[in-house]
Amino acid sequence: MARDVDEDVDYELLAVLLPKMSASSKQQEAEDSDHNPQVVVTPTGAAHSIRHDRSLWRDLTAYWILGLCNNYGYVVMLSAAHDIIAQFNDEPEVGEVDDTGKGRECHLVSTGAILLADVLPSLFVKILMPFFPFWVNVRIGIAVACSAAGFLFVGFANAEWMALLGVIITSASSGIGETTFLAYSSRFNKNVISTWSSGTGGAGVIGSLSYASLRSLDVSPRDTMLIMLIFPAIEAFAFWLLLRRPQVLPVTTVESTEELISDEKPLVGFKEKLSYIKHLFKYMLPLCLVYFFEYFINQGLFELVYFENIFLDKASQYRWLNVDYQIGVFISRSSVNIFQLNKIWLMSVFQCINVVYFLTEVIWFYTPTIWIVFVIVLWEGLLGGGAYVNTFYRMSKEIAPGRQQFAMSMVVQSDSYGIALAGFLAIPVHNAICELPAAVRSVVW
Repeated sequence: MARDVDEDVDYELLAVLLPKMSASSKQQEAEDSDHNPQVVVTPTGAAHSIRHDRSLWRDLTAYWILGLCNNYGYVVMLSAAHDIIAQFNDEPEVGEVDDTGKGRECHLVSTGAILLADVLPSLFVKILMPFFPFWVNVRIGIAVACSAAGFLFVGFANAEWMALLGVIITSASSGIGETTFLAYSSRFNKNVISTWSSGTGGAGVIGSLSYASLRSLDVSPRDTMLIMLIFPAIEAFAFWLLLRRPQVLPVTTVESTEELISDEKPLVGFKEKLSYIKHLFKYMLPLCLVYFFEYFINQGLFELVYFENIFLDKASQYRWLNVDYQIGVFISRSSVNIFQLNKIWLMSVFQCINVVYFLTEVIWFYTPTIWIVFVIVLWEGLLGGGAYVNTFYRMSKEIAPGRQQFAMSMVVQSDSYGIALAGFLAIPVHNAICELPAAVRSVVW
């Protein structure tokens, strides 16, 4: 009879041994259980049930919700970056004044500072997590608690340091959750990668849209953050009540790992795991570059894109550009079962072209209408979301099952490296552009 999962079980070893079981053993164990999923790994490296699983919808739905809730706070903090800075600055800082006496309106601290507070703790956590024991319930408990605490700190902040502390705590929560959920996905049907990615894309749309909508309705920043406390509670429900506990079949036909070929053996010890990282660079580098270009635009240049005398004021333009970007991310992260692209490096080239456009736009203001900017921002989001989901979906098919848990935990760091570098670069570039004379947009549609 299949037994409940014990967190001390070496799943990496079992994931490699299970495919070697005899056909008769598989059939017998399939007949033993009518409720929970049993982990079997295909030659492609994807874990799934050995029988038709009528309750699979629970895992797929749970992973969508977990992706949504895990990234929701992170997205909200970036969407609120402009407001978090503004509430502690009575007047905007301005750059040099040109001959007409008009300078650029810029905050002394760019939204890149919020980006760093929102990504560095997450990156630190992601670097450490693959080498810690995989105590999944403890990890998720900490993630949920930190998520709630982050909203409370930002909501009740009466000083800039307190708001930044809330952003930092939220970032740590997201990092813990992402590394844990992606590593945990190796024990489920491979399609949970697709629903997880779609959920994280949904977090972008729902997070940015809900924040922009509440602020447009004149809901205070404090009340907005308190309303959003519902999401840590939903995350806890999805993980502990909706998501089924994975089960494993007893291993009876393989006595040791000596039969396994070298590239299928589970990684044992710090040294062996460290040595394996070089094999993951082909996934990590393109993803890192895509996110570097993407967040350099979002946190260094978005704030400087401004169209005067239109239906949106400056702060609203920033918020709705973020919503537009997140819609693109959601669409592409939800599309992997329809369209796959293995050449992630191609997306990094296109994203670099986007950087060139935005950099020249914020210097010379040559785009005649904000609608063109909305289209390009949507394209930017499509590239970023596509790079993320295609990277992890490709890994679920190409990497040996015994190594997927560690590999997922390592590659998920890549976007954070790119985002952190973007944040550091965005601050001086933002300030340098603020020192330029204000450009005049000659035509506005």
